[in-house]
Amino acid sequence: MNNKKFFLLFLSVFLMSLSVFSQTKRELENQRKKYKSEIVKLNRFIFNEKKKGKNALEDLRDIKQKIDVRNKLISTINLEAKFLSREIKTNETKLRKLNKNLSDLKADYGEMIYKSYKSKSQQSRTMFLLSSDNFYQAYKRLEYMKQYTSFRKKQGEEIAVQTNFIGKIKDSLIYQKQVKDTLILSEKNEKEEIETDKKKQENLITKIKKKEKKYKKDLQKQIKAEKRVANKIDKIIRDEIARANRLAKSKLKTKPKTSNKNEFILSPEAKALAAKFELNKGLLPWPVREGLVIRRFGNQPHPTFPGITINGTGLHIVTSNGSNAVAIYDGEVLNILLGSGGTRNVLIKHGNYITSYNNLENSFVQKGDKIVTGQKIGKIFTDKISKKTKLIFVLFKNTTRLNPASWMLKR
Repeated sequence: MNNKKFFLLFLSVFLMSLSVFSQTKRELENQRKKYKSEIVKLNRFIFNEKKKGKNALEDLRDIKQKIDVRNKLISTINLEAKFLSREIKTNETKLRKLNKNLSDLKADYGEMIYKSYKSKSQQSRTMFLLSSDNFYQAYKRLEYMKQYTSFRKKQGEEIAVQTNFIGKIKDSLIYQKQVKDTLILSEKNEKEEIETDKKKQENLITKIKKKEKKYKKDLQKQIKAEKRVANKIDKIIRDEIARANRLAKSKLKTKPKTSNKNEFILSPEAKALAAKFELNKGLLPWPVREGLVIRRFGNQPHPTFPGITINGTGLHIVTSNGSNAVAIYDGEVLNILLGSGGTRNVLIKHGNYITSYNNLENSFVQKGDKIVTGQKIGKIFTDKISKKTKLIFVLFKNTTRLNPASWMLKR
């Protein structure tokens, strides 16, 4: 009976540890798949075509992003392989204990069978019962024989169960070792790829250093140009708020509670829409069907030149050529702005929230149009030199910029 208790306890502990292992293993697998997917997207959206012109600084940033993703992938693979190594070692220890327990169980069972055989050879069951002094003793002997037979049967069944369980652990070990071998091979391939990318990176760095002053000057011009565009959008939003508030005040009989000129005066319907928008924080869809963020929100150091800070007013998302921008929530087109080179920026109002879809080749909507979630806003512009199809997506609450990544579904 001690062997049975040990086996049941061991089985319950093993299943619990297996559950924790499966959960952690799944998390690592998902992380690995995510990084692999990012590399596929980088190759498809950025490195799939030869560029007509050469911008070494931009190329360097792209290569660096791919190297960073590959390093994260390699780290995840390492963690997964180490985790599997620990699990393999643990399971091998468990297997040794189970085999020892099974061996003891078989020895006990064999001894029981031998004793039973000897008992049968010395006297039959009938003689064993007939030799009883009284009926009560005969009854007790009969019950004993039944219990003994039942115990023998249970012992045999327990041996079969343990043998089957050990077989499953062996299969699990074989599978874990195969997965580990695959991960090691994958890590080797990724390291080879990263070495190739690093050589390209070194060549670009050498090229940039030769004309460092020129690249820095061009970068500063780009930063200033982006700042001018951001200021222009800010002014247009303030003007739109002022215009909307003048119209709202003319319709209101009582003075509105807000006196802040940079906040929308909301009607009951607009308040309800803004409230629904807020409730969907972290659940909103992305403005492209598929894409990859190449610049995050907020101030960040330039990846090449120390001391230079770039500001992400929103998210810069690259996607496939010919892709459309789609509305992330119901709303109304607040304005459509014309940018340099004829690109468009569609602003959609959701109560006192505004989403900006910038760098569109054209727009499928007009000012004042009612918009629904998922509606196509316009075709995203593809740069003829860099070959990148990039959407600049910005989120405002009144005039304050928010991090769009915090509001949308995790990818």
